[in-house]
Amino acid sequence: MAAPHPESWIRVTPQGLYCEPGDFFVDPALPVARAVITHGHSDHARPGHDAVLATPETLAIMAARLGEGGPRSPQPLAYGQSVTQNGVRVTLVPAGHVLGSAQVVLDWQGSRLVVSGDYKREADPTCAPFEPVSCDVFVTEATFALPVFRHPPASGEVRRLLDSVSLFPDRAHLVGCYALGKCQRLIALLRQAGWDRPIHLHGAQASMCELYGRFGIALGELRPVPRPQKRGETVLPGEIVLAPPSAEASPWMRRLADPVTAVASGWMRVRQRAKARGVELPLIVSDHADWDDLLATIAEVGAPEVWVTHGREEALIHALAGRGVRGRALHLLGREEDEDAAPEPEPEPAEGASA
Repeated sequence: MAAPHPESWIRVTPQGLYCEPGDFFVDPALPVARAVITHGHSDHARPGHDAVLATPETLAIMAARLGEGGPRSPQPLAYGQSVTQNGVRVTLVPAGHVLGSAQVVLDWQGSRLVVSGDYKREADPTCAPFEPVSCDVFVTEATFALPVFRHPPASGEVRRLLDSVSLFPDRAHLVGCYALGKCQRLIALLRQAGWDRPIHLHGAQASMCELYGRFGIALGELRPVPRPQKRGETVLPGEIVLAPPSAEASPWMRRLADPVTAVASGWMRVRQRAKARGVELPLIVSDHADWDDLLATIAEVGAPEVWVTHGREEALIHALAGRGVRGRALHLLGREEDEDAAPEPEPEPAEGASA
């Protein structure tokens, strides 16, 4: 008997992607009894679930970010290990997006579907690299699924940042970056590029850096941004400060010495967006696959059918049709790029933190 098509056992519901024989959801947008979570970003890891299966790192991130809203019954599953739920085998493999991010491999009666979550293919010293898994249906993101989005190597963008620091030694460099994943990746890339001085953090960034440290990701010396000693004074000329992107429009940045404003995001490829935000130094550093890597990944997994979610579905589906691959837009709700989220309130300065 032929294996059942995944369309017969995986369906889209108001809560999200539902595995019917296993009776669980993947990255549900609403609270559910059983969920498998791909990674800790807030548009995938929602509060209020009962039982949650995820990597140990993702569960730790959820506990730190959600507090009492975290899963009531967390179930850690390491990469490459499997559990079976009502006959459905669930395996988590690295997605290369952020610490603990996983693809969800679902096997049922000889049929295989892979939910990639968010992923990237470029090397990242702070998380395990993406592992392609052959499958019958591949569920892919499409955040940057337009040919204009071809990301340059992140190491070159970090070199541009360091060149600017050398060029403007009397100015602080304030880099807007999302607190989970992008911040830690930038720090690691700066260390690889030879920047061994302390890196200063907005208070919203510190807790995730500490969590990365607990999982063995060395980030070097990290310090909070000090308050000026006197009214009218500024701090940190010649230093690098990392903060949520929206912090650049807040009074908080006035303490910095004539800051060069930078944002690290795949969206910085769009010059109009950088200009509209007044970004002086746009850095094209993305934690998502670009156009070429999306197409290469889909070819590598060899799925004859691809389901596309959150992003530029139409462009990717059109491109896949020309390659003989059937595409389907899932139109899942609540999926969005999280890099422009408002910063959390900054805690009072403490002594230097390291991770």
